Amino acid sequence: MKIARALTLALCLTLPNLALAASDEPVFAARNAAENLRAATQALTDAREARDRVSALSNTIRAYEKGLQAMRESLRRAAIREYSLKLQIEARRNQLSQLLGVLQTLERASTPLLLIHPSGPLDTARSGQILSEVTPSLLRRAEDLRAELEEMMLLQALQTAAKDDLESGLKAVQDARVALTKAIGERTNLPKRFISDAEQLDTLLRNSETLNGFAHGLADLPFDSAPEVPASFAAARGKIPLPVFGALLRRFNEADASGLRHPGIILSAPSVSLVTAPFAATIRYLGPLLDYGNVIILEPEAGYLIVLAGLGEVYGEVGQILSAGDPVGLLRGSDPAARDFLVEASQGNGEIRQETLYIEIRQDRNPVDPGAWFALADK
Repeated sequence: MKIARALTLALCLTLPNLALAASDEPVFAARNAAENLRAATQALTDAREARDRVSALSNTIRAYEKGLQAMRESLRRAAIREYSLKLQIEARRNQLSQLLGVLQTLERASTPLLLIHPSGPLDTARSGQILSEVTPSLLRRAEDLRAELEEMMLLQALQTAAKDDLESGLKAVQDARVALTKAIGERTNLPKRFISDAEQLDTLLRNSETLNGFAHGLADLPFDSAPEVPASFAAARGKIPLPVFGALLRRFNEADASGLRHPGIILSAPSVSLVTAPFAATIRYLGPLLDYGNVIILEPEAGYLIVLAGLGEVYGEVGQILSAGDPVGLLRGSDPAARDFLVEASQGNGEIRQETLYIEIRQDRNPVDPGAWFALADK
C-alpha cells in the first residue's frame, strides 16, 4: 500500500456536497436564523392585509428583531468557530506535512532497504509493525483535517450568504415600522379615558425637575374612573413580559459607572427596537421629559404606574387604553447596515450599537423593584 499517496488523496478529496456533522452547531444556528428572517419577510406581506394591521405588524417586527438577534449571535459563534478551526488546521497541516515527507522518502527507497533494519531481523520486524500501526493513525489525522476544512468552507459560505439575508431583513423591518406608524395613525377603535383638566398636565410638565416629582404629581392629577380590567396587575407579579426584546443591563438601585443609583431597571436592546405595553393599561403621559428622551407612563390599574423612558419615538395619545402587547414606541438610534453585522461578527463580539430602556414600576406613588414584576430570564 502506498501510504503517502493514500494520505495525500485523503487530504485532496473534493467535497461534492457539504454535509454537516452533528457537532456543527454554529452552522445549524446560522441556517435557522436565516430561515427565520425569510419567514418574517413572508409574515410582513400577510400583515399588510390583516384585519388588525397594528397587531399583525407589531408581531412581525418582533419576529424580525428576534431573527436578527439570532443571526447576529450565530454569526458571532461562527466567527469564533472559524478562528478556532484555522488554528487547528494549521497545526494539523504542519504535522501531516512533516510525516508525509518522511513517508515519501521511505517510499522512494528500494524494498530491501525499507525492510532490512541494520540491527537485524528482530528490529526489522518491529519496524514493520510500527509502520502498520502508524498508518491508520495518520489516515485518521488526515480525515480529521479534511473534516475541519469542510466545516470551515461551510462557515465561510454561510457568512457570505448571510449578507443577502441581512440586507433583505433590515430593509423589511424598516418597511414594517413605516407601515406600523401609518396603521397606528389610522387606528380609530381604541377606547379612551379623559383627563378633567389637560392644562394641569402641561403645568406639571413645565414645573417638574425630576422624574420622581413628575410621577408623583401625575398620580395626583384627576382622571376619570379606570375601566374594569380583565386581569389584576398585582396578580400578574413576576409573570409580566418585558416591553422590549433585550437583556437586563442594570438592576433596581444598582449603581452605574458614575455611582448613581436609580429606582428602576435598565434594559439593553438593539437600536430602534419596538417597545410594547407589557400589560393592558391607560396612557397617562407620553412625550419628552427632562433628559430621559421620550417617556411613556402607563396606568395598568389604579394605584400603579409603569414608566418607560428613553424612547426615540412614541405612539398613541394620553387617555388611550391599550391592550397588552400594543406598540408604544421605538428605541432611539438607527438600524445598522448588513456590513456592520458581518464586521462585528468577524471580530468575535457580535455587538451592534445598543440603546437602553429605563423602566420603573410605582405602587401608591413609590417606586418598587420592577425585577420582581417582570418575567426576567436572570433574576
